[in-house]
Amino acid sequence: MARYGGATASGFVRSASRGEDQFVLAMDDGSTRTARRLLIASGIVDELPDLPGVADRWGRDVLYCPYCHGWEIRNQKIGVLAADSHSVLQVLTFRQWSPDVTLLLNDALELSAGQAEQLAARSVQVAEGKVRALEVRDDQLAGATLDSGATVALDVLVVSPETISKANMLQRLGLEPAALREGPGTRLETDESGRTSCPGVWAAGNATDVSAQVMTAAAAGLRAAEAINADLVLADTRRAVEEARVLAGH
Repeated sequence: MARYGGATASGFVRSASRGEDQFVLAMDDGSTRTARRLLIASGIVDELPDLPGVADRWGRDVLYCPYCHGWEIRNQKIGVLAADSHSVLQVLTFRQWSPDVTLLLNDALELSAGQAEQLAARSVQVAEGKVRALEVRDDQLAGATLDSGATVALDVLVVSPETISKANMLQRLGLEPAALREGPGTRLETDESGRTSCPGVWAAGNATDVSAQVMTAAAAGLRAAEAINADLVLADTRRAVEEARVLAGH
């Protein structure tokens, strides 16, 4: 970035407010930064299910995305911890990677007749009851223990974390993350260029699209940067026109 005239600053932005022709960012160390436009790329935080052991295994054998980890966990014993009706599609998706897949209802989902038929047709097992603990042996997931005392043997547990947008610093600008249309979590709402409802503020990456991976997020950042540059070009041109009119006595 430095090669192209850019600069970086370490720290966390606590709040953003609008000053005269610019935004003022209050940093956690008490200093401030100013900017004419903002691009929010603060991402998300995953709030995991309140189940002992999940946080310790997260990213190892407790996973979420079939497209990130599907190949690596192929043909293993996969359990999907139900969160809502979306869990049915989730378990059917993971069924592509293994013949041994179990839907752990966890008292969070009551299957319809159609859903039960789909799962049976794909040989997906269904475990009734609430999951109360994970069983770990030799630092590897071995199963999930139900409230009945029974244990479902597992190599991998799939969960549905609540994906929370890390954009609370924008509250003073009147921008609040909105609830996702599907699944638990929040995001900043934008148009196709990444522009938010607050003039001068754009967002890209997981802050606005919780499913975006690296390439998708980078492409969104580029699109937003182009829009920001165009907005600044037009703003500078308007100012130049106004100054020229003043000099000309108009």
